[in-house]
Amino acid sequence: MPADKYAPPADVPSVRAALRLPGGPVDLAAIDPRATPSFAGDKADALADIGAMGPRLAELQERLYAQAVAGGARRRVLLVVQGMDTSGKGGTVKHVIGQFNPSGCHIHAFKAPTEDELAHPFLWRVRAQVPGPGLIGVFDRSHYEDVLIARVRDLVPRQVWSRRYATINRFEQSLAKDEVTVVKVFLHISPEEQKERLLARLDNPDKHWKFNPADIDERSVWPDYRTAYEAALEKCDGDAAPWYVVPADRKWYRNWAISRLLLEHLTELDPRYPAGDFDVEAERKRLLDA
Repeated sequence: MPADKYAPPADVPSVRAALRLPGGPVDLAAIDPRATPSFAGDKADALADIGAMGPRLAELQERLYAQAVAGGARRRVLLVVQGMDTSGKGGTVKHVIGQFNPSGCHIHAFKAPTEDELAHPFLWRVRAQVPGPGLIGVFDRSHYEDVLIARVRDLVPRQVWSRRYATINRFEQSLAKDEVTVVKVFLHISPEEQKERLLARLDNPDKHWKFNPADIDERSVWPDYRTAYEAALEKCDGDAAPWYVVPADRKWYRNWAISRLLLEHLTELDPRYPAGDFDVEAERKRLLDA
């Protein structure tokens, strides 16, 4: 199917509308991690639709990139991916962002801060990774770790992390003013599904490199992480950078939903190829005469 001919199935409502938080207190226990909002099909249907929308996603990315490189536009997209261990942050990068041209992407995985990073305000290392004009950026974890693990593990005092929500909101508002479209995704996985994924890693020697014994320690404070996530989702959900909760127990749905989220945002941006600043016919004649 030609890229410009792709259209979502007529019976698929807006994924943005279906996954966006309604506002007010957040209760993750009320959201089914195995649900498939806005999608009535099965895994095969989802994979087929992902394949069909891939060329359209790639074309929109190229237009966004061309606008910046040749047209001087500043617009870009930043996908922020958060979730518990095994929820699929790396899988999102592989299966969703893999549909784009890597030369037009900027991907950064945030690990534990270094000594140098700790010597600066918590957003210092984040600002350095904001994608440049025309790029699609991806944060595998992000500035939200500073109100998640920092809160759960008492890495900083309460009066420190509690002030960070307002700082994050101001930061994201500044990104929006600088023409960064921020798409924040929380991958909502159940503890039961996480256990199965961790067991799969332990049972397969080829996956041992992905296993971290600390992941089991983190399971012991799952309720604390849920509380921390609910606070971050509630306090940092605004029009400049809304949160989308993606049920992540089904990997195929996760990949479909995030692909559709990006497609809806890029379609709304409607990037266009910039016009050339030269006489096409004159240049054609010069080339033929050369």
